[in-house]
Amino acid sequence: MHNSLLLFLLVPCLFLTSCKVDQHNTTLAEATGNAANLQGQKLFNIKDFGAVGNGKTDDAKAIQRAIDACSAAGGGRVVIPAGSTFMAGPFDLKSFVEFHVEAGAKVLANGDENVYTKSAFRDNKGEGTIWIGGENLEQVTISGGGSIDGNGISFMGAELEDSYELKPFDVVDPRPHLLTIVGGKSLRIRGVTFLNSAYWTIHLVGCDDVAISDITLLNSLKVRNSDGIDLDHCKNVRISNSYIESGDDCICLKNRREYEEFGVCENITVTGCTMTSRSCAIKIGSENMDTIRNVVFNNCIIRSSNRGVGIQNRDEGVVSDVIFSNMLIEGKLFSDVWWGKAEPIYVTAYRRAKGDHKDAGWRFPKGQREGRVGEVKNIYFSNIKCQSENGIYVSGESADKISNIFFDQVDITINKITAHAGGVYDRRPSDVEGMVQGRTSGFYFDKATGITVRNSSVTWGTNVPAYFAHALEAHDVSTLKITDLEGDSAFPEKMKAIQNYTLK
Repeated sequence: MHNSLLLFLLVPCLFLTSCKVDQHNTTLAEATGNAANLQGQKLFNIKDFGAVGNGKTDDAKAIQRAIDACSAAGGGRVVIPAGSTFMAGPFDLKSFVEFHVEAGAKVLANGDENVYTKSAFRDNKGEGTIWIGGENLEQVTISGGGSIDGNGISFMGAELEDSYELKPFDVVDPRPHLLTIVGGKSLRIRGVTFLNSAYWTIHLVGCDDVAISDITLLNSLKVRNSDGIDLDHCKNVRISNSYIESGDDCICLKNRREYEEFGVCENITVTGCTMTSRSCAIKIGSENMDTIRNVVFNNCIIRSSNRGVGIQNRDEGVVSDVIFSNMLIEGKLFSDVWWGKAEPIYVTAYRRAKGDHKDAGWRFPKGQREGRVGEVKNIYFSNIKCQSENGIYVSGESADKISNIFFDQVDITINKITAHAGGVYDRRPSDVEGMVQGRTSGFYFDKATGITVRNSSVTWGTNVPAYFAHALEAHDVSTLKITDLEGDSAFPEKMKAIQNYTLK
């Protein structure tokens, strides 16, 4: 009886061991193109399709074969296996594919600029190319604990004090955008580390139902145009729990003219993110030829950025119904290479500069060399704590272009901490003076309608230069409401706390 029971217990174990061996042998036998199957998911290991992974051989063709096979099989997971660096030129994602970069694996962009030929902006060839691309995709996921590295420094010129020189080019700017998906639906990006993009990092165009979560995005703070996440004509997007460092904007919402058929950008939520930028950590604009609306940024931290939150409308599109809440913003001045002058919050509406430059055809409606600017309205800032070298700036080309702006529990501390010149507001790119001299006030309003400031405060630091001024300064503002604004001017013996030059 004892021997029979022992045999009964051993047989299932032997059977299970046999099954595992058979499964392993089947996987090896299918290395020519068929996929392994793990818990019902088809797996396509790029090494089974010829990828070398030595960091020197271009594995783009092998990666593309694995993606194509996965899509043709109805979907599954393309595996970038741990322990190797897979250098690759351009390749495209396909529908129903999970592109899974295992922890310890790296996909590295080929540093040869000659392999990048497809424009990131269609017939506009002067603003970068595509490395990882895809069009009209459905149910695509990028996942894993590994990294996707854009090898950005390979495409730069000489290193300067706080930036890199940009190499000259004739027609095509060969710098590759790291990821460009056009016309995607049901996209998921999670867990991956994105590194060193030479241009924009994650550019989503006309995409609907997108979730980006728990990613780390680390671009060189010296690389110009190295945006983190750009949502271009996108809808129903959620970004959460991520860390982003980028030379240019960390998260940017826009409507580019090259993709105008995709319509409005709307229903966007961003929560639980930490960002650092040499330009603007959170930006709406400057390209906006349609409408950006129904947007919420909540529970975010912005550190050591040239500009914290910026609405920069420069085209005929409208920006409306946006909420920024529960945020910490830390700003500082950088050189004029970077847009911004340490404004922790920045809301502007100016038509862009007239088209006397090479890309004018892509900045204005077809056949035109000048444009107009749409409204910015119904913008809410709540429970935001700011520390910077400049104040909050709201300004429009006329008072009707900016309306219904609310500041509630917005507290700002202003202190001079760098050697860069202050007393300047940056309105680039616009058809007015770009760098306008102005006193640094806690809140500086110039041409707007319907601004409310309540339960807020302005505090001055220990280093107070002569151009520091009022707690609040207003010019040509119709219907300005101020309730419980605490704080005095920087020099209370010389100037008022509140200076309203319109009193309407």
